[in-house]
Amino acid sequence: MSDGTLALLIAAVFFLAGLVKGVVGLGLPTLSMALLALWMAPAQAAALLIVPSLVTNLWQLKPWGALGPVLRRTASLQVAIVAGTLAGAWALGPPSGTWAAVALGVALIVYALWALVGVHVAVAPRMERWLGPVIGALTGVVSAATGVFVIPAVPYLQALGLTRDQLLQAMGISFTVATLALAAALSVNTHYSSATLMTSALALLPALLGMAAGERLRHVLSPLVFKRCFLGALLLLGVQMVVRARM
Repeated sequence: MSDGTLALLIAAVFFLAGLVKGVVGLGLPTLSMALLALWMAPAQAAALLIVPSLVTNLWQLKPWGALGPVLRRTASLQVAIVAGTLAGAWALGPPSGTWAAVALGVALIVYALWALVGVHVAVAPRMERWLGPVIGALTGVVSAATGVFVIPAVPYLQALGLTRDQLLQAMGISFTVATLALAAALSVNTHYSSATLMTSALALLPALLGMAAGERLRHVLSPLVFKRCFLGALLLLGVQMVVRARM
C-alpha cells in the first residue's frame, strides 16, 4: 500500500469516527481502532488515535464551569483508569499479534451486544466508593490490551443516574484520562515515535470535520437508528477480527 493511499484511508477512518462521535457522543476511538486494525497492528492503530481522541474529548467537556461536580464524583474512577492502563501495559506489553486482534474483536463484540440489548442498571451511591476504582482498573487493563476504553467504564457511568449533559461530560473526562494514560503506556513501550505523533496530529483535522458534520446531522437524523447501525457495524467488525485472527 502506497503512502498516499494509507494517508487517505487514515483520513477517511477518522472523518467517519468523528462523524459518529458528533451524532451519538462517543465512538471515535472504538470505531477508529476497529477499522485501522484491519490493515495495521493494534499498537500502531492505538498510537494514531491519541491526538484526535484527546482533542475531541476535550471538546466534549464543555461547559467547563459544570465540570467540578462530575469530576469529583468520578475521581476514583479516573485514578484507577490510569493505574490500570499503566499496570496492563507493563504486564501485557504493547497490543500486537494474534492475541491483541482477538482481544480487540472480543471487546467490540461485548460492547456492541451490551449496547444493542440496552440493559439498564443502577449503581447505588454507597457502592460508588469501591465500585468506581474496580471499574476504572478493569477499563485501564482493557485499554492497554486493545486501545478501546469504553468497557466497562461507559456502562458504569450510565448506571450512575447522571443527567444527559453530565453523562457526556463524565464520558469526556474518562476518555480524556484514558487517552493520556494510553499515550503514556505506549511511550513506555517505545511504540509512540515523533513520526507517529505527527501522523496522529494530521488525523485531527478529518476527525474534527467529521465531528462538526455529525453534530449537524444529530438534528436531522434519528440518533437511536444511527447508533444501532453503528453498533451493528462494530459487532460485525468484531466477529470478523476474531474469525480472521483464529484462521
